[in-house]
Amino acid sequence: MSTYMPKASEVERKWYVLDAEGKSLGKVAAEAATILRGKHKPDFMPNVDTGDFVIIVNAAKAVLTGKKLDQKVYYRFTGYIGNMKKIKYSTLMKEHPEVAMKKAVKGMLPDNTLGRKQLTRLHIYNDAEHKHEAQKPEIREF
Repeated sequence: MSTYMPKASEVERKWYVLDAEGKSLGKVAAEAATILRGKHKPDFMPNVDTGDFVIIVNAAKAVLTGKKLDQKVYYRFTGYIGNMKKIKYSTLMKEHPEVAMKKAVKGMLPDNTLGRKQLTRLHIYNDAEHKHEAQKPEIREF
């Protein structure tokens, strides 16, 4: 008996909808990362892209627990001397909540070409409307 090795070309990809309304940003991101990697499937292999597509709706209504909204800060470096930019998560969640969600999911995926490919299958929307009805996504409760 031989071990089954899935191939990326043979994987059937499904579409899932995650509703972030009233849920913790980290819990939604962790569930999305699990689906994107394919860890919910019985034929998961860490070196093969077996994941599915994820649509996150109501990203603007996700919550941060504790004092994270005021204390958590996102830093980025422009490349020039002394140009370290920072933005508080309270500002980020008001202006661009989809960016905050994408950064949380990206941090839970592998830092290689496989993780970058998996991140392209993530679609985030601030409200309950999305444009992927043709793919017949199924709602995933978590």
